[in-house]
Amino acid sequence: MTKFDLPTQLINVFHQEILDEIFNPAIELNSHVIEDSQPTLFSLDLNKVLDWLQTHEYPKSLEKEPCQTPVLLYVPKFSLKHLLFHYDGTTDSARIIHKFLLLFEDLIKESKATIISPSFIPKSRSKEEQDIIQKISSATKETSFIKFNFMRIGDFWSYAVQHDCTLLVTTKTYQQELSNVLFDFYKGELWDDQLSFYLSL
Repeated sequence: MTKFDLPTQLINVFHQEILDEIFNPAIELNSHVIEDSQPTLFSLDLNKVLDWLQTHEYPKSLEKEPCQTPVLLYVPKFSLKHLLFHYDGTTDSARIIHKFLLLFEDLIKESKATIISPSFIPKSRSKEEQDIIQKISSATKETSFIKFNFMRIGDFWSYAVQHDCTLLVTTKTYQQELSNVLFDFYKGELWDDQLSFYLSL
């Protein structure tokens, strides 16, 4: 918890290896938690995080040192109806998606999924890319795959808003840029209250 710049009262901690159907990102689940087990997910109310960001002259990162535990920035209307997966052609990106699919496997069986992958992925990565597509297709009800050379988190944010995505699954390496984007859009009242973010390493 010391890795976060955020006040600890904004952070919910989950220890479940697989989240069950009663999962609510706003309420910690303390039942069946093994003593000294490592957290599997931190969840933060996105609107409260944005209010906190507004108290600074410039947007701060969420974590001083990004850790391996995923972070879910959720909106009040949190939904897994339409997932947007960012696969960037790296092993780290594949691991993030695998981790998400394992954690949420019982909650996304009726979800729609969209995968965005860059067109410049080398042939040596094509098998991994196909494996990712197959795993997401097996875990969700409907899956589509598209190629876009998005290089900024703002590109994914815009696509997600335009296509009614409800959760963006991406890497924590974007967290500072994401803070900037959220800070700017929130201040300008160009805000969408449907989109949550899952960030991991």
